[in-house]
Amino acid sequence: MSEFLAELIGTAILIIFGAGVVANVSLKKSFALNGGWIVISFGWGLGVAMAVYAVGQFSGAHLNPAVSLGLAFNGDFSWSQVPLYVTAQMIGAFIGATIVWLHFLPHWKVTEDSGAKLGVFSTGPAIPHHFSNLLSEIIGTFILVIGILSIGANDFTEGLNPFIVGMLIVAIGLSLGGTTGYAINPARDLGPRIAHYLLPIAGKGSSNWGYAWVPVLGPVLGGSLGGVFYKGFFTNDFTIWFWLVLGITLLCLLFLFLVDKKELQSQKTEQLSAQRGV
Repeated sequence: MSEFLAELIGTAILIIFGAGVVANVSLKKSFALNGGWIVISFGWGLGVAMAVYAVGQFSGAHLNPAVSLGLAFNGDFSWSQVPLYVTAQMIGAFIGATIVWLHFLPHWKVTEDSGAKLGVFSTGPAIPHHFSNLLSEIIGTFILVIGILSIGANDFTEGLNPFIVGMLIVAIGLSLGGTTGYAINPARDLGPRIAHYLLPIAGKGSSNWGYAWVPVLGPVLGGSLGGVFYKGFFTNDFTIWFWLVLGITLLCLLFLFLVDKKELQSQKTEQLSAQRGV
């Protein structure tokens, strides 16, 4: 199997399990309705483990552009392979989301909540706040890449590594996932969001493109930062890339902090004007 096909199939498997567990606990008439966050976190974690078991021998099973970038920045993956892997991951995520749509076909119509339907395909913030939402995705993906690199540096019983990586996903979900739904993977969010936009889902509502950049930029920054951080602090090999990635990340956060502050001040001014006009 080629590396491209392996990443495509592996990412599709990941989304079938991950988006599938969200659909299972969110869509009306499902026996698993209201299963809760713990069920979702374990569904995603075990989905990652199964996908890595399936294609790890062929491509290393990145299944995530942020992981590919992190490994490239750490020096464990060729930069020339990054575009190939990212393309395969995006296509695989779209296909996986389409399969989930088909699997739950009669449940879309009986589910009135358009937000619940979108939540099957993509993430959204518990509290909309650009700075905090981006920071959550950066932190979650940073921990993901540091965790993967740390797991790889240890010796486990043969065949156990994919399960440990899956448990890392569960841990991130249980500990950090409640703020933004922990995309921590641009392909996981963008591919299914495109599927949500294109598929004839009954009563689907908006695909929330205004938020779509957060679960793409956040994981890209977090994954890249994780790669250069591990290379610098864990192997004592600091490069110019560490400072560049760190600087870009801080500038993005500072910009959003100022934007959010300006928006908050504008809202307060509007509220005061409205009160004075009453």
